[in-house]
Amino acid sequence: MELRDIEIFLTLAEELHFTRTAERLHVTQARVSQAIKKQERRIGAALFERNNRQVALTPIGQRLFDDIRPMYRGLHEGMDRARLAARGKTGVLTVGSIAVNLHDFRPMFDAFAQDHPDCEVQLRHVDFGDPFGRLRAGEIDMQIVWLPVEEPDLTVGPVIYTEPIVLAMAVTHPLAERESVSYEDLADQTVMGGARPDYWREVLVPLRTPSGQLIRIGPSASNFQEMIPILVTGEAVSPVHAQAARYYARPDIAYVPIRDAPPGRWGLIWRTDGETELIRAFARVAHHLNSVAGPSV
Repeated sequence: MELRDIEIFLTLAEELHFTRTAERLHVTQARVSQAIKKQERRIGAALFERNNRQVALTPIGQRLFDDIRPMYRGLHEGMDRARLAARGKTGVLTVGSIAVNLHDFRPMFDAFAQDHPDCEVQLRHVDFGDPFGRLRAGEIDMQIVWLPVEEPDLTVGPVIYTEPIVLAMAVTHPLAERESVSYEDLADQTVMGGARPDYWREVLVPLRTPSGQLIRIGPSASNFQEMIPILVTGEAVSPVHAQAARYYARPDIAYVPIRDAPPGRWGLIWRTDGETELIRAFARVAHHLNSVAGPSV
């Protein structure tokens, strides 16, 4: 089995969607179908059950996925270690982030690099539709995420950043002309969903207004890029962190402060059973910078 075909199989097993798999790997959907059919002919059994509505792994496909995935990851980790050694690096720390304002964290990354010149920090994006999946799968070592996080298998480290919460909406929306809005104003609006688990989403998007009125949750998105067309067309509004106004400034989207929203807090988290000295060292650097300069921006 060719390495590219293995990559196609593993990606389809994760996405369970031919189009998304093709887009993620930058190949045609026909290439994905061809690779899967070739693998199924070689094995002599179906790896996926597929119809017009869904794609699912067969028991044999699931077994193959469980067997191949760690070996494929090990192959890439071996290549990464070789590349690091060629640059004089002996370690790597992979940091995932839902936040888009990574430039604001540059002092933290620079301070860690100064203390650990032999370690390379690699950054990865994480969708808020599955905020802890990549961390639990071992694809990243630690993560920048909005708080609170109440997961028994995850350790919550220092707060590294705080910021206001604003309401994102189409510039043509009636609320866009206001200087500020209240969570009470959301009683008459359709608000975007998608972040999970529920307790974590409700930090930004509460289920009820302060007076107890139900807030209507509408279409879902798993990242800000998916939110843009929903906001622009006026289909829904959404509370977001204020960093979005800087990094997703657009002429067709307005950002208005939510005056009764508590400040959004960002912190570091990691798997409790995956804690390493590099993770502890990074957390110490973040804590030190926070205690010296304060997390607020």
